[in-house]
Amino acid sequence: MTLILNTWIFEKDVQNGTNQVELVDRVKELGADGIEVRREYFTEFNEELIKTAEKAHQNNMIINYSVPDVIFENDGSINTKLKQYFDEGKLMGIDKIKFNVGHFDKYQGNLVEDFQNLPLAEIKMNVENDQTPTSGTPEAITAFIEASRKAGLNSIGYVYDLGNWAFTGFDAIEAAKALSKYCDYIHLKNSMLNSNGKMITTSDLNQGMLNWRIITKYLPKDVQFALEYPMPNDEAVSRQIRLFNER
Repeated sequence: MTLILNTWIFEKDVQNGTNQVELVDRVKELGADGIEVRREYFTEFNEELIKTAEKAHQNNMIINYSVPDVIFENDGSINTKLKQYFDEGKLMGIDKIKFNVGHFDKYQGNLVEDFQNLPLAEIKMNVENDQTPTSGTPEAITAFIEASRKAGLNSIGYVYDLGNWAFTGFDAIEAAKALSKYCDYIHLKNSMLNSNGKMITTSDLNQGMLNWRIITKYLPKDVQFALEYPMPNDEAVSRQIRLFNER
């Protein structure tokens, strides 16, 4: 199976000045097939995008791009920055670009016309269930994906984010059953309530309220998987990769 490491894993290092270009070699050495870079972690955009692409190409690695923005604005209009985000992705030679759906419930336009300037034949557009009541429900994901398919936009897919279901309160297994047919990418992380009663993401797939092994049985097997949760060091990352491979 294809395993991607999301750079949220290295949050502590990024906060201390490590850039994502430097993380490409590190992800390769840890044994992953690719890296999912986060837009909010870039500082010198053009330089870092190009250098990330060069590093990944040298290592024969997949690059996915996580963009913390919505496709549909609060009034239902299309986010005018989408083309910019895709252009950034093209500079890196990415495989997938990931957004949150946003307010598709208020959208009144034509998807084919509104997406015609996006390179959907080159880059897979994905949406994920986020931690909001707007985009983090099975109904919101289904409505957008079904509308996209009716419009012939079959390259738009879905990222099943395991840990986020704990934040929105939906049953992760029922969500997997409902959304499996749209899923082409899986973000693995676990969640639990801390001592103050706040929901948090843990640093270990086996620690939390979600049984990831059981839940993934309801999801496709021949898709990309990503580990997406902060870990203290590379030794911990290696242990989590082994845990994933031994499931």
